[in-house]
Amino acid sequence: MTIAELIPLVIQTSILLLVFGLGLHATLEDVTYLFRRPGLLVRALLAMGVVVPFVAAVLAAVFDLYPPVEIALLLLAVSPVPPILPGKQLKLGGHASYVYGLLVTAALFAIVLVPLMIEVLGWVFQREAHIAPAAIAKVVLITVLAPIVAGLAVRHFAPALAERIASFVTRLGTVLLVAGLLPILITAWPGIVSLIGNGTILAIAAVVIAGLIAGHLLGGPDPDDRTALAIASAMRHPGVALAIAKVNFPDEKLVFAAVLLFAVVNVIVTIPYAAWRRRQHSEVGGGVTAEQ
Repeated sequence: MTIAELIPLVIQTSILLLVFGLGLHATLEDVTYLFRRPGLLVRALLAMGVVVPFVAAVLAAVFDLYPPVEIALLLLAVSPVPPILPGKQLKLGGHASYVYGLLVTAALFAIVLVPLMIEVLGWVFQREAHIAPAAIAKVVLITVLAPIVAGLAVRHFAPALAERIASFVTRLGTVLLVAGLLPILITAWPGIVSLIGNGTILAIAAVVIAGLIAGHLLGGPDPDDRTALAIASAMRHPGVALAIAKVNFPDEKLVFAAVLLFAVVNVIVTIPYAAWRRRQHSEVGGGVTAEQ
């Protein structure tokens, strides 16, 4: 096995471990949390699945973006939350039930909503763009649903074991993720740099900010839920976006670099919001829990 073949395997393994680790901490009540609160569910889907794609479509029409950037921006905008996100949300004070429920809900609805939104964007921009629900289902099953269900099963049938291994599994997943991403980022860096210009950074930052604002405003009465939804709306699932690009835009070789650029800009833009919410959370002693 070559290094080029090993790195994607390392990243896939790291994601499986991270989501499995989340499942070791979660319960069935956690992952079904939003399905039992339709008001929060609708607001979350509106922020992630309507507001962010709308803003991305407007920016793609206004800015003269490089084709790979435009494609990546639109595809990321319709993709669900990334499977590694809950760790960041929990660190910012998000309630476990809301965070886990948001991950599973977004993954399940993505199977239907992502192909629908791709059709809508294809019609708006007069491009042939399609993706089968089965293709989305495969990605979310492998990266989200299967590992979290496995973690839930271990937590249910062997709670002592789950408690004992959860931290180790999460740390191992984090180390493998960093080890896998660094060489990819270094290799792709020339392509990333070549995409800067034509308003690329501004457009990406605007989409991220729109996600933060939409999530914060639509997250419901609990400030910690608003924080979790803001981060979820700003971040997207690169695996879903790349799966769509592979089917519809196989000749656009720099889409992968554009997806990485989005991730880099996303991290930078969300730092001030995360610092503000962390400070707010500490000042109020963990937030005020509201009846939902």
